[in-house]
Amino acid sequence: MGLFDSNSKKEQVPKKIRPTVVKTQNVAKEIADIAKKNNVNPNTLDFDILEILTYTRINRDRSESDWEEVSAAEVHQLDDATAILNQSFQIKQMYEIEIYTKENKDVFKNFYAAIGANATKCKVYLSIKAGSELVGNPRFEEDLLNYINKSKIKAGILVNIFDEMVKEVVSKISAQAKVDGNIKYDKNQTILIADAYEPTPTINDEFVIHYDKNSSSISESDRVDYSKRGFINSVLEGDTLMEYIKPKKGKPGRNCRGEFLEPLEPQTRNVPNFSVDDTIEVVDNKDNIIYRAKTNGYISLEANVYKIKSEMDVGEVTFKTTGSISTGLDSDVSLSVKENDYQKDAIGTGMEIEVSEIEIKGSVGPNAKISAKKATVEGQTHKTSQIRANDLTINVHKGLAVGDNIKITRLELGVVEGKKVEIAQALGGNIRAKDIEIGLCASHVKATASRLIEIKKLQGSENIFTIDPLVQKDKKEGLNENQNEINELRVSVEEIKKEIDRYKKLVQDNQTAFNEVKQRLIHYKKNGIQMPASFVAKYKQFYKTQEHLENITNEYNVKNDKLLLLTTKTASFQDNIVDARIINRDKWIGHNEIIFKLIKPPIQLVYKPREGSPDKMFAVVEVEEGVFEIQAVRD
Repeated sequence: MGLFDSNSKKEQVPKKIRPTVVKTQNVAKEIADIAKKNNVNPNTLDFDILEILTYTRINRDRSESDWEEVSAAEVHQLDDATAILNQSFQIKQMYEIEIYTKENKDVFKNFYAAIGANATKCKVYLSIKAGSELVGNPRFEEDLLNYINKSKIKAGILVNIFDEMVKEVVSKISAQAKVDGNIKYDKNQTILIADAYEPTPTINDEFVIHYDKNSSSISESDRVDYSKRGFINSVLEGDTLMEYIKPKKGKPGRNCRGEFLEPLEPQTRNVPNFSVDDTIEVVDNKDNIIYRAKTNGYISLEANVYKIKSEMDVGEVTFKTTGSISTGLDSDVSLSVKENDYQKDAIGTGMEIEVSEIEIKGSVGPNAKISAKKATVEGQTHKTSQIRANDLTINVHKGLAVGDNIKITRLELGVVEGKKVEIAQALGGNIRAKDIEIGLCASHVKATASRLIEIKKLQGSENIFTIDPLVQKDKKEGLNENQNEINELRVSVEEIKKEIDRYKKLVQDNQTAFNEVKQRLIHYKKNGIQMPASFVAKYKQFYKTQEHLENITNEYNVKNDKLLLLTTKTASFQDNIVDARIINRDKWIGHNEIIFKLIKPPIQLVYKPREGSPDKMFAVVEVEEGVFEIQAVRD
């Protein structure tokens, strides 16, 4: 056991080598060679810098001139860009060093740092690992500079060239060591210690398509919707459609090893071989060529000519043919779908379309969604389809239709939401709008309007005609917001009123005492007598009470005025219902209901016209203050 311990201790003591002085350009290699020669680990060896020799020469036309030594005083001038970026200029350093075995008293034994560089070796960094520690000593600044220079030399980085910042770095660290005694690094730190001439990269020519919104990269984790594969690409006036980036050779550089960095020759493989018509502007710049849209529409390539078009005809829009089409409502693109075989869907299952205008000769299939400013459907819509357009015309409607001005030839249990709705035949369905006009009303129709419902001919029963001032979503939201604000203001006004009453009483109860204190203070001031602190405090306290009363009174008046304004606004919703009308130009048959929904009080009035009744026009009338009922009227 004792023998084992003795051997272990011997192994822990590194074998010493005789100090060796060498002159070399590659210090790391020299240390490795000496370590191998003496059969020791290279990590057990260190070296001192005895002298740094810098040489330069000009190498022109393959004829190399002799190397010339640069004096220490002239080394800093080698940073001059004119010389450094001359391809014929060459630079190297030789180092006279003494190699020896490391000693345990190494002041940097707990300093875990390494030299690193970017890809071009133009920027060199000192990377300090978290947990490192530096201990101050009288020669700390000199030792640290020597440590950095030795690290650079081992990494093949030139010393005293491109490294003007090193002195400042060493000075700052040394100053901290002098103040604190030692420095501990709690986190990794990277410090720039050399900065040469970074080359400008060469730019190869490139052709970029900007108009294709689907050309952007999709990650493998994304689920691709193949129905939205971009059959056409919409563009707006001023959009950049395409761009040709011209080839450009980069600029040379030189790294911190002294190596000249020659840029590659640019590659030219993407020169445009197409033409454009007058709908596309071509801007030829120094670095690129820009192709820009001069109008709204969609991009088209015909016979190697790019152009922007606004009208498109297709036979059908299905998953197999075009997929979903989206150009935007403001694209000025008009789409005509000409599949007029009613046994087929012109718009296939699940297709989504968004264009400025669309004309559909045939029918709209299940779960299809269409958005446009203007839309026409000459066939029929499926009960699960949705169509949204400002101006909307539909032959037979069974799904959801939303718009401003909507005209439907025959409504078959579909849903309609608009501002002005005209329906030639209503065979069941749900209609919500500001104004509703029905030519022929069959049975099971629910029509809700905020201003007018007019039926030309009534041929069925079980219909419900409702006037609701809040039928439109924005009106309902407006009232709800109005009511919420009213409720909050009422609570606030009541609380402020209570506070005003409390402070009024406080001021009234203390008015006499306040006047007395005020008179005494005036007397003291006039006679030059020092005013008692208690009197001054009482005066200030009463003054602040009066000031607060004035502020909350002003706040009360402002909030009370706003409450009155909002209450009046709520009443205006109620006023609208008085002008609303339900008109049946025909005789009443079967069972039908007329409903008027009031805002205040929040109730609904119901009237059931008797069969055969000749009454044509109905309105809500206030028979006495706060009491309303539905009556037949003449205007």
